Amino acid sequence: MDEKLTEQVLRAVELVPPGRLVSYGDVAALVGTGPRQVGAVMARGGHGVPWWRVTNHAGDLPLHLQAEAADHWAAEGIALKPNGRGARMAAYRADLAGLAADFEEATADLASD
Repeated sequence: MDEKLTEQVLRAVELVPPGRLVSYGDVAALVGTGPRQVGAVMARGGHGVPWWRVTNHAGDLPLHLQAEAADHWAAEGIALKPNGRGARMAAYRADLAGLAADFEEATADLASD
């Protein structure tokens, strides 16, 4: 996996505020890649960042992550949807414009190719 892409994805996830969520697609648009690539980065190296703040487009998480994420979400004030698989993105999505501005600043040191 591309080291620059990995660093960009991880920095983007670090910028998501507590109590807010983004989708893999949101991160992908920010970084300039696809949602599957974001998922691959998160699966390989996302354990050191607040991974529970990144969901699919519907606000859901994979089954194997739901229980652990639920603890983080409860601590951050994110309520589960009635189906228990995730949270309502409409209620918890991060400010994407603000995130983009923060991301630009946070990645200014990465060399352009």
